[in-house]
Amino acid sequence: MRILLAGDHFVTNDLLAAALRDRVEAEPVTLTLPWPHVPFGPVAEVDEASGDEATLIAALSGVDVAVTQMAPFTARVLAAADALKLVVVCRGGPVNVNLAAAEAAGIAVRTTPGRNAIAAAEHTIALILAALRQIPDRHAGVRAGEWRSDLYALDRVGAELAGSTVGLVGYGAIGRRVGRILAAFGAEVLVHDPYAADVVGVDLAELLERSTVVSLHARLTPETTGLIGAAELARLPAGAVLVNTARGGLLDYGAVVDALESGRLGAAAFDVFDAEPLPADSRLRTAPRVVLTPHLAGATRQTAERAAALAADAVAAFVRS
Repeated sequence: MRILLAGDHFVTNDLLAAALRDRVEAEPVTLTLPWPHVPFGPVAEVDEASGDEATLIAALSGVDVAVTQMAPFTARVLAAADALKLVVVCRGGPVNVNLAAAEAAGIAVRTTPGRNAIAAAEHTIALILAALRQIPDRHAGVRAGEWRSDLYALDRVGAELAGSTVGLVGYGAIGRRVGRILAAFGAEVLVHDPYAADVVGVDLAELLERSTVVSLHARLTPETTGLIGAAELARLPAGAVLVNTARGGLLDYGAVVDALESGRLGAAAFDVFDAEPLPADSRLRTAPRVVLTPHLAGATRQTAERAAALAADAVAAFVRS
């Protein structure tokens, strides 16, 4: 069996090859994609892809199985890959694969769900704490030479997670892990997820009205696009904290900045945005009490290793079937 490893500089070909070596007898060929040194983006009709169609087509000659995180498996690529039977994408969702074209060509597609759940959950907790305790602002102040005793004033201090009510919008692998960590802090956890049949949840309006911290973990779908806007933010208790490590399209960021500037929203922390990279003229860059990270909640060494292992498991299962 001939396998193409189309790794990048995060889920590397070395990681993929080592994981496959323990599970499958195969003849791997490799292609190294430029991500993340070169940002991903749309390629033809697929999104969040790295590399180009022509290079991938050439690398797929005689290949039975392809393993990648970012390669652009467009309709053109899939049509040219005469021997291809399986594409494994080292991500939770195969946004860089034309699924309709793959199905029409009889090519199976597998993913690695949960690969970054631990990393994203831990990053979420870090953002919640950073926002609650104003850590980035305090850090910047000390580095600038400030040592302000006035920050002990009752109207200036932060809040604790213990005893707080935290609402989780979305309760998949990441949301569940966040919930368990929050419970260990002593927080009351509310959940809104119409698709999580095994948990007693609440409707979105109730979650917003009761939560002093809200963290978003839903998938971006036509139903969830723009899920939180001005009307939803108005339901939050005054001074609440909002965190998003899921997808930027869930949230109206203009409404968030309005709520921060008015003081209605106590703080916010975001790893994802409706436009990435964050535009130079984004109001978030100057908004008060906001913590920003550049879409790297899932970026740990263990995430890359786990993705490679899960991908190798998927290849092995396909070979045995």
